[in-house]
Amino acid sequence: MPGRADGAVAVVIPAYQAAATLGAVVTGARQVLPDATIYVVDDGSGDETGAGGRGKGATVLAHPRNLGKGAALRTGIDRALADGAAIVVTLDADGQHPPEDIPRLVAPIARGEADVVLGARARTGAMPLARRYTNWLSAALASRIGDCVVPDAQTGFRALARRAAELVRPRETRYDFEAAFLLEALTRGLRVRSVPIATVYAGRPSHFRHWEDTWRLARVFTRYGRRIIFGAR
Repeated sequence: MPGRADGAVAVVIPAYQAAATLGAVVTGARQVLPDATIYVVDDGSGDETGAGGRGKGATVLAHPRNLGKGAALRTGIDRALADGAAIVVTLDADGQHPPEDIPRLVAPIARGEADVVLGARARTGAMPLARRYTNWLSAALASRIGDCVVPDAQTGFRALARRAAELVRPRETRYDFEAAFLLEALTRGLRVRSVPIATVYAGRPSHFRHWEDTWRLARVFTRYGRRIIFGAR
């Protein structure tokens, strides 16, 4: 059946107004994982995002209106699991996650060493100053909550073992979905590992709404206030 992952690797790309960059991302993912099933979740775009995904051979799942990045990730992950994927990789459609790094994220899960693998960006000058600060803060808090080193808690470039994708089911629908997923995975004792990836901030502007989405992220972290204050016990 077309679009079935059948126990292999599935790639999920949430996309909104990404017609200009999506094709290169899908092509890059296909080059490094020719046997993977690639799902593009068109989150109510008003441009040719969906058509661009289909034109590159991806399975396109469309939301009738914009529901948020978290909702798009949930749609893609659910479909990948339903189609039998053993490992689910998530990456953004704007070209800021190098597809050539996908095998490095998948490898620790394939070896049975991890349940969740994060593509960790360095906080270099390539990252805007405000994002460097919030990235450092969220990483410090996640490390405290999980009692382990989490160098980049905000990355959307991740590989998930099937067990992790089935077990962790955040209710968030926007950018807070990724933070909620990571913190729940840490507190459930899942094996979270990180691999370094390039820090890329170029191309189209982010759809992240600074004040609204920062507030949403803060609310996720406050759920773990006791762990932040007293540490994991």
